Amino acid sequence: MIRILAIVVALVCAAPAIAQVSDPQNTVLLDTTKGRIVIKLRNDIAPKHAERIKQLARDGFYNNVPFHRVIAGFMAQTGDGQNGDGTGGSKYPQLKAEFSNVPYTRGVVGMARTSDPNSANSQFFIMFAENSGLNGQYTVIGQVMFGMDVVDKLKKGPESANGAVSDPDKILKMQVAADAK
Repeated sequence: MIRILAIVVALVCAAPAIAQVSDPQNTVLLDTTKGRIVIKLRNDIAPKHAERIKQLARDGFYNNVPFHRVIAGFMAQTGDGQNGDGTGGSKYPQLKAEFSNVPYTRGVVGMARTSDPNSANSQFFIMFAENSGLNGQYTVIGQVMFGMDVVDKLKKGPESANGAVSDPDKILKMQVAADAK
């Protein structure tokens, strides 16, 4: 009986690990200074954006990139592998918006952009909480499957600086789960 109970407990504890790689071709692993974040990419609603994220991850573009803008109760932004401060992109062209009806709730991942809806490139953000004002305005690219506790631990920037973080936490390594070593 104790062995059966131990197996059941092990399976329950392993459930997040199993869920994180249910589609390894469309799952990215972010190893950060605070721990691992696992994101399921939504290639069903934003195929071009999901492909870009995977391409940049495979290029090593996101490695050692800071969470440069983190606003408590709102979101954590990263993905500027060019300048590290939110002003840069990648060598690839801007992406056209792929808006959907998926609401911005806790754990949703969206693409950052300028005021031009068709200007997303490499930067993305993870929601701490619901924000319906973003719905239909920014491309949803994924959902955190595991590691929201890690996102919650990221160093926050002051509101007076619009969340700009000094000495920010970083993505140490980002990889597509299918390529993970």
